[in-house]
Amino acid sequence: MARIALKVDVDTLRGTREGVPKLLSMLSAVQAEATFLFSLGPDHTGWALRRVFRPGFLKKVSRTSVVSNYGLRTLMYGVLLPGPDIGRKGAAEMRAAAAAGHECGIHTWDHVYWQDNVRGRDAAWTRRQMQHAFDRYVDIFAAPPPTHGAAGWQMNDEAFRQIDDWGMVYASDGRGTAPYIPTVDGKACRHVQMPTTLPTLDELIGVDDLTEENVHHAVLRLTEGQRDHVFTLHTELEGGKLAPVFERLLAGWRAQGHELVSMATFYRHLDHTDLPRLPVTWGEIEGRSGELIIQP
Repeated sequence: MARIALKVDVDTLRGTREGVPKLLSMLSAVQAEATFLFSLGPDHTGWALRRVFRPGFLKKVSRTSVVSNYGLRTLMYGVLLPGPDIGRKGAAEMRAAAAAGHECGIHTWDHVYWQDNVRGRDAAWTRRQMQHAFDRYVDIFAAPPPTHGAAGWQMNDEAFRQIDDWGMVYASDGRGTAPYIPTVDGKACRHVQMPTTLPTLDELIGVDDLTEENVHHAVLRLTEGQRDHVFTLHTELEGGKLAPVFERLLAGWRAQGHELVSMATFYRHLDHTDLPRLPVTWGEIEGRSGELIIQP
């Protein structure tokens, strides 16, 4: 049976408080597993408005309703309103995901700050940001995090080393086609990268006549057949305005015979004997602005 790992990125306070409960209900209805990756520190979503000058950013946001997906208040965090502490204000919803039987892990400490800065930062900055997230995760769950999935698929060499030093055996920090072992400065890491293999809904909507009403058909065409995939969804999208689309996807994947699993289950069923060793690489993904970690 082919498996689809559901990787849920939780970027904002609104996504934590509103999107997580909604997704838990939808996942329960079809008995699906997922991995929830939490932003654990301040919500500075408004800082993302500085990306307006990044190539491709305006084209992307013109295809999706940013205000309706994130809410005007969220877009003011860090600009006209102080950024609320997601880990403190949303801890109950985070624990509810774990109580429902889903895997939980680290997305980031400060989503926009990490996404817009990590590529060019040094080891000390990187370790400090990651340790903030680790410590807050332990405060909330009283256990160390089992996995990591980088905000915006943005990393640097030191971040990959930190995952090893934490003792994590798998993570999902980039985009690609299949699991592999990353190498940094020619040295193989001790963990497996399980990259997102499918396009996200916001990368597809508005392209080639795809709309919220028919985009699920495009995704389901990509998952026909017996191969495993990792699909990244967002509580602000699939747990909000795009919830009906995600419900159609869940039903479609079940009809195709896929098992809907967490990253932990996905990892347990991997054949670890012959995974390729590939260097950390940057590149572009159609429908998304800027460069991110990709599988070479």
